[in-house]
Amino acid sequence: MTSRIIDGNALAAQVRGEIAERAAALSARGVQPCLAVILVGGDPASAVYVRNKVAACEKAGIRSLRFDYAADTAPADVMAKLAELNADPAVHGILVQLPLPPQFDETAVLEAIDVAKDVDGFHAENVGRLSQNREAFLPCTPHGVMKMLESAGVQLAGAEAVVIGRSNIVGKPMAMLLTNAGATVTVCHSRTRDLGFHTRRADIVVAAIGKPRFLKGDMIKPGATVIDVGINRLQEGPDAGKLCGDVDFASAQEVAGAITPVPGGVGPMTITMLLENTVISAERAARAAGK
Repeated sequence: MTSRIIDGNALAAQVRGEIAERAAALSARGVQPCLAVILVGGDPASAVYVRNKVAACEKAGIRSLRFDYAADTAPADVMAKLAELNADPAVHGILVQLPLPPQFDETAVLEAIDVAKDVDGFHAENVGRLSQNREAFLPCTPHGVMKMLESAGVQLAGAEAVVIGRSNIVGKPMAMLLTNAGATVTVCHSRTRDLGFHTRRADIVVAAIGKPRFLKGDMIKPGATVIDVGINRLQEGPDAGKLCGDVDFASAQEVAGAITPVPGGVGPMTITMLLENTVISAERAARAAGK
């Protein structure tokens, strides 16, 4: 069996087209969606992520503001900028690129963002709303995964789902979203005994563990849907320097019914959902202003 590929690039292009139309409609009413991004330090990967987000905003008709700070910046300076952005009605979304330098309390920084502008979905109030299945800004990567499952016609209600990874950014919110959709969810992690026992009975597996090519084909139920959230750069061997996911794609593709590639799978959808959250925030602001 050869898996059906769930193409994140194609879905992202479609959704971004819809987002651009919504952004244009808002701008015509005098409200241009605006995302403010804060980057602290010179981490190369973070700089690439921020650059990609800013470029995606430009293509979608979303105004972007970028604020760069040196690695030794005092936390008070960033907190002051957050307070300023919170108070600016022209700013609809605020994102602080993680990780932050060691002098920062990341939780305190994320909690300082106005929950109505928390387009990353990391604020405790948005997380709490998600857990109660109430309206909230959803974390971008898990939300993107849900869009991909929907586009692929994957039946979630009554399905057995396994999420590998328990991070606050992906694993935990992913489990909550699947639960809210009616799936029976098991969360596995580094302390899980006999991981394969769980994955081999799952109709849906979401791998977000941060280990290259970890999930092998013999750990997958035939016909299952496999979503690979991981992105790793191989350090050795014939494929050194190449990107790969947490799933061993070659062996998994022979067993799974549908699978996401890396690159070109979940990654493009993460930024797409950030754009959508920013437009949603702008739409709410426009309604509040009677526009």
